[in-house]
Amino acid sequence: MGTVTAPDGTTIFYKDWGPRDARPIVFHHGWPLSADDWDNQMLFFLAQGFRVIAHDRRGHGRSSQSAAGHEMDTYAADVAVLTGELDLRDAVHIGHSTGGGEVARYVARAEPGRVGKAVLLSAVPPVMVKSESNPGGLPIEVFDGFRASLAANRAQFYIEVSSGPFYGFNRPGAEVSQGLIDNWWRQGMAGAANAHYECIKAFSETDFTEDLEQIDVPVLVAHGTDDQIVPYADSAPLSAALLKHGTLKTYEGFPHGMPATHPDVLNRDILEFVTS
Repeated sequence: MGTVTAPDGTTIFYKDWGPRDARPIVFHHGWPLSADDWDNQMLFFLAQGFRVIAHDRRGHGRSSQSAAGHEMDTYAADVAVLTGELDLRDAVHIGHSTGGGEVARYVARAEPGRVGKAVLLSAVPPVMVKSESNPGGLPIEVFDGFRASLAANRAQFYIEVSSGPFYGFNRPGAEVSQGLIDNWWRQGMAGAANAHYECIKAFSETDFTEDLEQIDVPVLVAHGTDDQIVPYADSAPLSAALLKHGTLKTYEGFPHGMPATHPDVLNRDILEFVTS
């Protein structure tokens, strides 16, 4: 574990496990979490012989609670600093939710040879907010509500998100994990309120269409049909269609937080994609 420093002085915390000569897999977490959200996947792929790396986005987890830079261009630039410092080559970049947007923005701009493949899990691209060009998106009022709830009582808001729609625990018959709820809340509250507030705009209003069109490495786009955070129909199929080498994998009934609720299924499928 260590840190790298962005040009504006922000320190980015990261974990780096496994043989330095093994193929690297870089994990990008969702909002408002941290690298800890990837514990299951990091242990799984470490056991498969990979070098596994996960960072805390600026303002999240153990990275600096910076005053600025809480938008996708800076997020991607921070990743470029990390991958350059570690000199990662032919890496697989895996992003969940907001992290999927970060992956799309970074991979589209990465130095030649840095990236071999990418995986977008329950990811926000192409764009979440509703507009004339994206009529199937969510109304801006949804995200205004997120901001209002965060500003009013962030701790309570994070309990409601994690115990409800994020993992699908609000569905009849759902097998609720209190550990997942508590760990989500713990990760969220470790970050900065300003970063999380501004990140809502970043994940909901950023248009990744051009990024997806520019990516020329194979990309697996995986999404659950019961995603209550990033609705399936306005995300995964559209992203896969924009990619030059996109593969769409649909999981019937899986929730937004499917890497945590169904790791056995997701890990197996990701491994197959990475090694194919």
